[in-house]
Amino acid sequence: MLPTIQTSAATFFLLFLLVGCPAALGGPKPHPHRLPCKRLVFYFHDVLYNGHNSNNATATIVGAPAWGNTTLLAGQNHFGDLVIFDDPITLDNNLRSTPVGRAQGFYLYDKKDIFTAWLGFSFVFNSTQHKGSINFAGADPLMNKTRDISVIGGTGDFFMSRGVATLMTDAFEGEVYFRLRVDIKLYECW
Repeated sequence: MLPTIQTSAATFFLLFLLVGCPAALGGPKPHPHRLPCKRLVFYFHDVLYNGHNSNNATATIVGAPAWGNTTLLAGQNHFGDLVIFDDPITLDNNLRSTPVGRAQGFYLYDKKDIFTAWLGFSFVFNSTQHKGSINFAGADPLMNKTRDISVIGGTGDFFMSRGVATLMTDAFEGEVYFRLRVDIKLYECW
């Protein structure tokens, strides 16, 4: 009877290890759900230069494919267009609200068959509430209702911050104006 008890105990112990501790056997480690250390929501307003709106344009095409030009976005989902911008950032979705900073950077349309872009930009703040910058980079599949891009760093109040920004197109008017809602969740705050 003694070998049966030892066999049962050994079997129970191995079962415990396999079920209870997958990390001990090189399996996946449980990933705890972390809460952001800081959460911010801003809107940025992009007014693309179209040849007639130079007084209030905040973005312009600086590179275009051979079949395009630098005044109007190219056909085929704007493939090949490179746009730089210096857009106002507001706390609400009103273009006329007082800006709390600037969104500065570029986006380029990078696929012929799907309406998508790649973004690289910074939110630059110099107000009583925030000073410094937050830097972003990532793919922007524009047809998705929401899409995430990486927060890859920052300066000032956002020194070395990292996290995720969820973008949502809040409004657009043809190819001249769009407004993005940017929900920033920082997971590394110094």
